[in-house]
Amino acid sequence: MAIQNWSDEIVLVELPPEPYICDDLGTVTELVRDRGDCDVVIDFSRVDIVTSSSLSKLLRLQKLLADCGHRLIICGLAPATAGIFTVTGLEELFEIVDDKSVALASLQIVGS
Repeated sequence: MAIQNWSDEIVLVELPPEPYICDDLGTVTELVRDRGDCDVVIDFSRVDIVTSSSLSKLLRLQKLLADCGHRLIICGLAPATAGIFTVTGLEELFEIVDDKSVALASLQIVGS
């Protein structure tokens, strides 16, 4: 996993494939808990499929950020992963965009 401080207010996370997502999402959650002042973009472009455990961690991260008034944007979903988000109704809970440049631009526009 790569975590980049894109700016003072934005953290960019590039997730690895399963089975490592769950642990990495836990790391990101701890980082957000420690910082408490950032939006997060999670790039799923290297992820083919996601497990229920990883979805659970993603939901916890979403709640933590929302409770602090910050955003979580997901991007780069593979068709199979996007299908999981659609079938489970999670696409309604998460802000999903095509790629990280769109995600980062939307945060920078709002932050301006």
